[in-house]
Amino acid sequence: MEEELNITELIINAINTIFQIIFSSIDKNIYSVLDDITFINTDILDVSYFRNIFGTSTTNGILLIANSLVLGFLLYYCVKLMLSNLFITQVERPTSFIFKLIIFGICMNSSIFVCEKCIFFVSAISSCIQKLGSDLFGTTISFSSLVDRLNVIIAIEESSFTIFSIDGLLKSIISISFLNLTFSYAIRYMMIKVFILISPFAFLSMSIASTSGFFKAWLKCFASLLFVQILVALVLVIIFSLDFNSNNIFSKFLICGAIFALLKANSYVREFMGGISTDLSNGFNGLKSFIR
Repeated sequence: MEEELNITELIINAINTIFQIIFSSIDKNIYSVLDDITFINTDILDVSYFRNIFGTSTTNGILLIANSLVLGFLLYYCVKLMLSNLFITQVERPTSFIFKLIIFGICMNSSIFVCEKCIFFVSAISSCIQKLGSDLFGTTISFSSLVDRLNVIIAIEESSFTIFSIDGLLKSIISISFLNLTFSYAIRYMMIKVFILISPFAFLSMSIASTSGFFKAWLKCFASLLFVQILVALVLVIIFSLDFNSNNIFSKFLICGAIFALLKANSYVREFMGGISTDLSNGFNGLKSFIR
């Protein structure tokens, strides 16, 4: 009987040690990565390969393809104008179409500048929210600072941590949630770059009424992806404003609720503004809805 108890204790200790190492690794690596991929700024565009793909001028990259489509749009209108005379249908006046094509052609070639200013605007708002929180609570509002606050409430030291306890279960939920959060915001980071790359086509689509829906869908998705950053900053400020107590079980469940709010931030923005979801469970459905 005593040998069985010793074996059970050894197994439990081994499991606790494994999870303690995993959670410590998440604390040391995940949180700093979350700050980088969540609170983006114009540095996201300062990558040479990204600039080369987008195009440094109208004669290379994505911009070359987009500018080639201008001729295609012009030919499409000419055919449509000739057919309108044949079938006696209404069509946009040539002067109006040429004017729109010139205006949106300029916007198309300046699309990366427009996207950069949008990112700068959102980054400035989220930074102001974080700065306000830092002034109020005397600590940096970030995921890196959040780990220190969490570990005060739910300790993971080897001497006291056990997975088979309320603290252990809550720590497991929090760590898994943040791992999921990292994947979700990494998808958001990449999707922002994708929508920047297709922005020239979105602006050009405004030249013709039948394709303008593409711009509206693009704008809704791009804006919702950026707005998540502001909502996350607000949720973090609220988390740091709460008075958590390591001896109060209510506080521990409250922190889990706050983490869940961060996890569902993209879904809340999507329900409010539309766009696509970067949640792992809803990502494919979001892409399908964007295509529709």
